[in-house]
Amino acid sequence: MARYHFKMQRLFVNHPLLADENVQLDKTQSNYLINVLRMKEGSEILVFNGKQGEWLAKLDNASKKNTILNLVEQTRLQPMPASLDYCFAPLKHARLDYMVQKAVEMGVGRLRPVLTAYCQVSRINLQRMRANAIEAAEQCGILSIPEVLEPIKLSSMIDNWPKTEPDRCLIFCDEGDERLDSLSILERIETKQCALLIGPEGGFSDEERTLLLHQDFVNGLPLGPRILRADTAAVAALALVQAKLGDWK
Repeated sequence: MARYHFKMQRLFVNHPLLADENVQLDKTQSNYLINVLRMKEGSEILVFNGKQGEWLAKLDNASKKNTILNLVEQTRLQPMPASLDYCFAPLKHARLDYMVQKAVEMGVGRLRPVLTAYCQVSRINLQRMRANAIEAAEQCGILSIPEVLEPIKLSSMIDNWPKTEPDRCLIFCDEGDERLDSLSILERIETKQCALLIGPEGGFSDEERTLLLHQDFVNGLPLGPRILRADTAAVAALALVQAKLGDWK
């Protein structure tokens, strides 16, 4: 697969991408290209829609209210969707924005908010999450936009897991596990279909931890001798999982 062109601007468009077709941008995107990026007629940009790869496009009509892009050629094919799920207890706005962006950069395929006993937040703006996912994809050359799922209670997710995810293991970051052999734990996991679960700032309750550890599809994962903030734990755990079970190998 062709490599990402780091020096060109990228834009997500909710539009079919086909050779010699035109893409009409909305007012917000038109204003961004013309007033923020200072692009003019004939300027080149890379566009993607999460389904049909990446395309080189030229500004055919440059207007801050109505910009039209002409698709020139496909620069990268659409890859298979990422298989790694990221399940997480929601955080407050700024921290959640950061965590979503980093999860997308790390290559997750689905974002699943999970409501736990010590959650700081009970209402989640899914549109904002998707916007952050798109922004991270635009900036980092990612072509697949992760699916954003509706929030679910931890107990309901565990009850439904054998029916909805029969071939997927669940790895949860266990702050109560005092082992320091995270890599060897991951090496013993045979399936490549995984989901990673990060708890809230207050950690999992004793009841939640017991529930998780009693499931045969669940694996506890320690993250070293220090207690990490939830957003830090997300990046650390995703790096471990991608290195041992994911697409870093």
